[in-house]
Amino acid sequence: DIVKMNMARHGQAPVLLVGDIDRGGVFASFVGTMEVLDWAERKQIAGFVINRFRGDSSLLGPAIDYTHRFTGKDTFGVVPYVKNLGLPEEDSVGFKSGALDASAPDEKAVEIAVIDLPHISNFTDLDALRIESDVHLRIVRDAASLGTPDVVILPGSKNTLGDLGYLKSSGLAGLLKNLAKNGQTELVGICGGFQMLGKSILDPDCIESETGRDEGLGLLDVSTTLASQKTLSRTSAKHLATGLSVSGYEIHHGQTSAEQIEPMFRSACGEVSGLSAAEGMVWGTYMHGVFDEDEFRRWWIDRLRIRRGMVPLGEVQNAYGIDHALDRLADVVRQSLDMERIYEVMGL
Repeated sequence: DIVKMNMARHGQAPVLLVGDIDRGGVFASFVGTMEVLDWAERKQIAGFVINRFRGDSSLLGPAIDYTHRFTGKDTFGVVPYVKNLGLPEEDSVGFKSGALDASAPDEKAVEIAVIDLPHISNFTDLDALRIESDVHLRIVRDAASLGTPDVVILPGSKNTLGDLGYLKSSGLAGLLKNLAKNGQTELVGICGGFQMLGKSILDPDCIESETGRDEGLGLLDVSTTLASQKTLSRTSAKHLATGLSVSGYEIHHGQTSAEQIEPMFRSACGEVSGLSAAEGMVWGTYMHGVFDEDEFRRWWIDRLRIRRGMVPLGEVQNAYGIDHALDRLADVVRQSLDMERIYEVMGL
C-alpha cells in the first residue's frame, strides 16, 4: 500500500512490497513500482513477497531471479492461494463485481439467494454461510434470476428507502410477495432488509428521501420510523425456539414497532432482537452477524434441509470466526516466508 509509505518513512521502517500474483503481472508490477518510487522509498524497500499463488512455487525461480537482477531486491517467499479463508472482504467491490459468486449448485446443498441491493451494506453477514459445504449461496441481480430458492435474504442497506424503490421498480418486490404467498421459500431481512419486509417506512426528517415515507413489502406486521440518531450496539440474544445463542451488532437509523407478531430472538434484559411470521417462513432482525454462531447456523441450515426432504447433519460442520481465520492465515504465512531473514531486516 504505497499510501502508507509516508508512515514507513516517518518510522524509518523497512518495507516489504507484496504483490497479488492471482491477478497476473506481479513481476512487472514489482519492477514498475520500484521504477516510479523516489530514491529514498526504493532504499526502504527490503524486498518482495508474492501472495496468492496457485501451483508449484519452484516454477517461479527464473522470474524471481530476473526481478532480483533488475531491482537488486530479494523475494522473501511465496504465499499460496488459500481457499475459503473466512475473512471478511474490505469493501463491496468483490461482491458487486461477481468475484464472490458461487459456482454451479450442488444437488445436496440448500439454495440461499441474496438480493444485490444498489446500496448494500454489511454484506459480510453472508460470510459464515459461505463456509458451509451444504449451502449454495448465489447473488440475485435481477428479477429474472430470482427463481424459487429455499431462502431469500434481503441484506442491510445504506439507503433503505432507495433500495425499497429498486425492489419495486425491478419487479423483485412482486416476486418476493409471491414467494411468501406460496410458502415454499423462507424470506429473511437483516437490518434494512428487515425494515423493507414491514408495512411502512416513515422518514419524517427526510434522512433518506424527499417524500417522507413509503410502503414496505407488507410481509411482517411492523412499521419503521427513521431517526437522525443512529443505534450503535453489540447484541447477544437467545433464539426462543431452540434456546441457542446468537450475537452480533446493530447499526441503524430506524426504530421499528410491531403489532401482534412473534418474537424470534430475545436478549437477557428482555429486549426483542428479531421477529417472525408465517410459522417462521418470514423473519427479520436488526442483528448483523446473526449467522455467525456455529450452533444456530447449523440448526437453521438443517431446518432448510428437512424442508427439502434431506437428512439433517445434526452437528456443526465448520467453525466460523475471524480469530480462527487469522490464525490459519498466520500459520500459512509463517510457513511460506523466510521469517528469520524478515526478523533480521526488522532488527530483531
